[in-house]
Amino acid sequence: MNVLMEFAMFPTDKGISVSEFVSKVIDMIKNSGYAYKLTAMGTIVETPTMEEATNILNKAQQVLEPYSDRIYCSAKFDIKKSEMGRLENKVASIEKHIGKVNH
Repeated sequence: MNVLMEFAMFPTDKGISVSEFVSKVIDMIKNSGYAYKLTAMGTIVETPTMEEATNILNKAQQVLEPYSDRIYCSAKFDIKKSEMGRLENKVASIEKHIGKVNH
């Protein structure tokens, strides 16, 4: 099994810029050993199981909880019976077709 989870989690009571707090979550993910990709709108993490993906969400909330009275979270999952590596392979599959589209 392979799970791609895209999520955003941040405190809502820390003003207009929350990068200081989001960086704490990213540091936790980096230290988890899972493949991840930070984007402007969220973070994508690849795990072997759904349980491991939801554990990342739980840990992210635990990282932010000491700093905030209110935390926002949005998450999407792509669960597939396949090998790991989809985080990179899905993008590569599309990129090889860019410029080849017939109109």
